[in-house]
Amino acid sequence: MKQRTFDWTLILLSVLIAVFGAIIGMQIITTLGVTPNTSIIGAMIAMLIARIPMQMFQRYRQLETQNLVQTTISAATFGAANSLLIPIGIPFVMGLPELVFPMLVGAGFALIIDALILYKVFDSKLFGANEAWPSGVATAEALRAGDEGGKKAKFLGIGIAGGLAGSALGIPMSALGVAFIGNIWALSMFGIGLLINGYSQPWFHFNINDYYIPHGMMIGAGLVALLQFIYTIVKGQTSKKRTITKKSEQATNHVYTRSELDVAKGFGFGFLAYVIGAMLVAFMAGLYTELPVGQLVLFILFAAFATLVSEMIVGVAAMHSGWFPAFAVTLIVLLIGIMLGFPPIALALLTGYTAATGPAFADFGFDLKTGFLIRGRTNWEQELYGRRLQLIAGMIGLVVAIVMVLLFHQMYFAQDLVPPVDRVFAATIQEGIAGETGKYLLIWAIPGAIIQLIGGAKRQLGIMLATGLLVMNPWAGWAVLVGILARVVILKWKGEAGESAMFTTAAGFIAGDALYSFFSSVFKAR
Repeated sequence: MKQRTFDWTLILLSVLIAVFGAIIGMQIITTLGVTPNTSIIGAMIAMLIARIPMQMFQRYRQLETQNLVQTTISAATFGAANSLLIPIGIPFVMGLPELVFPMLVGAGFALIIDALILYKVFDSKLFGANEAWPSGVATAEALRAGDEGGKKAKFLGIGIAGGLAGSALGIPMSALGVAFIGNIWALSMFGIGLLINGYSQPWFHFNINDYYIPHGMMIGAGLVALLQFIYTIVKGQTSKKRTITKKSEQATNHVYTRSELDVAKGFGFGFLAYVIGAMLVAFMAGLYTELPVGQLVLFILFAAFATLVSEMIVGVAAMHSGWFPAFAVTLIVLLIGIMLGFPPIALALLTGYTAATGPAFADFGFDLKTGFLIRGRTNWEQELYGRRLQLIAGMIGLVVAIVMVLLFHQMYFAQDLVPPVDRVFAATIQEGIAGETGKYLLIWAIPGAIIQLIGGAKRQLGIMLATGLLVMNPWAGWAVLVGILARVVILKWKGEAGESAMFTTAAGFIAGDALYSFFSSVFKAR
């Protein structure tokens, strides 16, 4: 059923739920340093609203409307926490409060562009709607189960119960669920990276971070991934609006709604917009008084390039695994900025500007995946229309997030409540890096580049291995590898019937883990 427009009740509810989401994001990112996935929470709120016996709430029985509500709260949560409060916390921690407002303006600008780029390139060969996007699948399955009931609800319920129980016992159930959904090759490398990072120190007394192994491998893999993206765009038939491909792991054809030309336009628009944003930040912060003209131009171009590459890497990792290494990628950009010789003020602005992109890109990808599944994959006109409505819903959430951070950031800063990662960024900027660091980054960039090249643009082996190396969670590594093994066994034993049940149960694992993480975070923050 096609929704014609946002009426005043939907707009009002969207604003109210975005305020709620922004508060959650700001509170938890400053107290715990993480941002919970509120998509599932938004889906459940929408389902509860649909049960209110009043005419004005009847439309919330439509899954499409529930999808819009969860898109709004998710955008507001990640926007306020990851894309706004983290960037403006960097100059505050460094004792540069005069840079907080310019940073907020720049981060808000970059945040909006981040979401717009994803909208323009979603469901292309690079960021296909037929890819995993695990959190988006979990949210879609939750909405469907609430609507359909029956076996789907039973398997989802079992999964949620298992997710809650496993998470309470310390088992990363979202990692187990992702293993049932995502690309097997990409997730295998992710799991291996998690195990290497988790056990290199206790087993071999070797700390991979001391030699910048994860960072170097991410730089090498990221550069090759960028070249692969460009090659895919150039190679494609740009005059063709839709391309049919056979996905190797599924026996179905997928018709992409975005062509290579759309991707080129999307990222071209993004780069120009990020250049404008970097110029805006540099002007408002008075950076032109700190840097000579040549270095100022380098700063603007590098900032735009870094934000674009950051969102690509974060987006690819999120698409395949549901995890996105936004903090780590930002740190890598900071290290490169130090090696380019930028002064502390420029580094603070560069780090904040880069940190503003990536999370919104990945999170909006999850939401569009949810909408894609809800809308049924067949009617492309309805799919594109529904995607536009989701863009509006997401923009409402992002604008509310900007306003909320503008109004309340001083309240948090006055209590010295800032995202913990900001202190890491600030310390790195103020202390600099030793001469050996550049050598280590260059050395380990080589194997990262080779692995990414071998795996190709589809599997993203280098990016996923580096992502695992950057995350300290060995139990998640075991969960991923055990989940992959169980997935192979179930598929051979039960075939398509087993795959369907496994898919819904996995969504429950992810949803249960998200619910447990959310509520435990709320109680810890109190």
